[in-house]
Amino acid sequence: MRRTGGCGITGAGSLSERVQALLAEGVEQGHHLGAQICVIHDGREILHTALGEARPGVAMTTEHLVHWFSAGKPVAAVALAQLWERGLCALDDPVALYIPEFAQHGKEAITLRHVLTHTGGFRSRVDLDWSDEPWQENIARVCAAKPERAWAPGRKAGYHIASGWYVLGEVIRRIDGRPFDQYAREEIAVPLGMNDTWFTLSQDRFRAYGDRLAPMFDTEGAKFAMVEFWCGESGASRLLPGASSRGPIRDLVRFYSMLLDGGQVAGGRLLLPQTVEALVARHRTGLYDHTFGHLVDWGLGFIVNSGVYGLGTVPYGYGRHASARTFGHGGHQSSTAFADPEFALIVALAVNGMPGRAIHHRRFLDLLSVLYEDLGLAEV
Repeated sequence: MRRTGGCGITGAGSLSERVQALLAEGVEQGHHLGAQICVIHDGREILHTALGEARPGVAMTTEHLVHWFSAGKPVAAVALAQLWERGLCALDDPVALYIPEFAQHGKEAITLRHVLTHTGGFRSRVDLDWSDEPWQENIARVCAAKPERAWAPGRKAGYHIASGWYVLGEVIRRIDGRPFDQYAREEIAVPLGMNDTWFTLSQDRFRAYGDRLAPMFDTEGAKFAMVEFWCGESGASRLLPGASSRGPIRDLVRFYSMLLDGGQVAGGRLLLPQTVEALVARHRTGLYDHTFGHLVDWGLGFIVNSGVYGLGTVPYGYGRHASARTFGHGGHQSSTAFADPEFALIVALAVNGMPGRAIHHRRFLDLLSVLYEDLGLAEV
């Protein structure tokens, strides 16, 4: 039997009736128990709220830590960009320069740029089956993967769900010496005030957060089940740079605020403006993505608005009214975060249910479109 939670609203800000109705509809129809949303427009927080339940019987608040899944992938891109700025790597360096064993089976020509744009062509079982193996065993699996047939790196595309971000995490570790989760926490999350953002959770920290952790539920069809792989103590301790980040959704807004401000943070900066521009520019344009089965444009670790290829079908879209320069990333059937420079708009949204791709896509398309319309940002 599918569970549904209440639709009470908590937190700062007010929702338009249409946005509220769409979010509440998802709870009432059992697609998710609860949601968090945070919106910044022209540098002002206009919405930061939560609704429904974090878990059965526990009201969702803006302080709950929610799963971001792939919406956290850009953090790894920014981490690598910091090392690039410091002269410790270059985008067109071969991955094998830092991970020599990656060159196995003819992968020596694959570069960091290819990894960031998902054009390397080394998708493997790691991308199909999330592994609970130790970090080094997963790195060994990625390195042992054979390059895909008829794939010229940089000229063919396919979303590398996990393998590419294992590579980025290991490159960062070998250059800097710190594991990715420690590096990202110390060099990105803490300076941005993302104090409750974590890329792994130790057993002690997992238990200390307790009911502040909002688990993820599989709600597709008639199902209602907690996704144990991601939600238990052992799952929380796994480092998956492309999927294991979590925190209150406002922390993703802080991350995108930094990018929209050209890398600047209070008291300094994380990146130079030209580095931010490079990250969010279109480096991959008009290529068919063999994972998504759709044309998708990419920056360096960011999806650049690809609605021109089909608003109703493009994966990880930003609604019907986002400008062409919008950049960000979505997370598996449950989250999105992006910045639209044309409208000085930042949006981050997460729900704690995965209802299936078709339902998720339709709901987020409608919700994000309504946000633009209610802000008067929709083009007539």
